[in-house]
Amino acid sequence: MQFTKRLREPVMRGEVTCSVRIWQQPRVKVGGRYPLGPGHIEVTSIRQITLQDVTPELARRSGFAGVVDLLKVAKHGPGENVYLVEFEYRGP
Repeated sequence: MQFTKRLREPVMRGEVTCSVRIWQQPRVKVGGRYPLGPGHIEVTSIRQITLQDVTPELARRSGFAGVVDLLKVAKHGPGENVYLVEFEYRGP
């Protein structure tokens, strides 16, 4: 699971603990570990949501200024399914 450069530090500090992704199908799994910096993130939950579930509060929790900012980054490829991925950063 990759993060835009400006989100990497907030994720590693534990300030960002969720991410909204628009994929064809899930690309991560619960319990999966994905490298980030000197440690990794561990996915604690993933669930499908709707675009209407993407609120300004959720955008801020995900490290973005607002919904439009989040949606510009969230879409990866031709997918249309919206997923909320929650995770914890684990240092080295």
